[in-house]
Amino acid sequence: MMTEDTWTVAGRTFSSRLIVGTGKYKSLEQNAAAVAASGAEIVTVAVRRVNLTDPNAPKLTDFIDPKVTTYLPNTAGCFTAEEAIRTLRLAREAGGWKLVKLEVLAEAKTLYPDMIETVRATELLTKEGFEVMVYCTDDPIMARRCEEAGAVAIMPLGAPIGSGLGVQNPVTIRLIVEGAKVPVLVDAGVGTASDAAFAMELGCDGVLMNTAIAEAKDPILMARAMKAAVESGRLAYRAGRMGKRMYADPSSPLAGLI
Repeated sequence: MMTEDTWTVAGRTFSSRLIVGTGKYKSLEQNAAAVAASGAEIVTVAVRRVNLTDPNAPKLTDFIDPKVTTYLPNTAGCFTAEEAIRTLRLAREAGGWKLVKLEVLAEAKTLYPDMIETVRATELLTKEGFEVMVYCTDDPIMARRCEEAGAVAIMPLGAPIGSGLGVQNPVTIRLIVEGAKVPVLVDAGVGTASDAAFAMELGCDGVLMNTAIAEAKDPILMARAMKAAVESGRLAYRAGRMGKRMYADPSSPLAGLI
């Protein structure tokens, strides 16, 4: 009998290994339907896009219940450690959130993480009591620096944000997984279900995505596909794939042929 396969970050345990974003959807209703179809138990929320001032405008919390789904405030759009820290302090004041996703970007063209600022912000936020899931490059050394700075989860990019290119450096993702003592989740770059399954087959604890679902022709159907892909990839990782061979190996014995 297969035991329940959960994962834990900062003392919180989840069954779903798929985390989804809340940007780019046509409506909050569509966003909520996609989250439901994905089975995700965590959603990321860009604090800079959240309506904090107009009580009459529709709110994400009206459609995705924060008592049921864990909100993970993120610092999308921040380009310095100070901006990110200020943004998360605001999130804590607004919603009491302690578990957060740190994202400090280096430039608008590539949206690559600025790892020097990221590590610095991780250290400062950890000292303030935040539990920081850290978006980072797919560099095993920088991933280790993030963990040493206090990260509760490492989130290397699979490819540039919103590119849909899939996991570009499986070797380094695997090295990060092997070296980390905290959960590792591929964040950014997933374009379709096979990308998500591949990330899970590498041994990642989960996958985070937004654009791949929100920009699909049918976001709800893609959310279902991603749910199945993450589950399938995880099962394949646990099962252990066969070894690769240079030459053919028959499935049926060749001896005793008629």
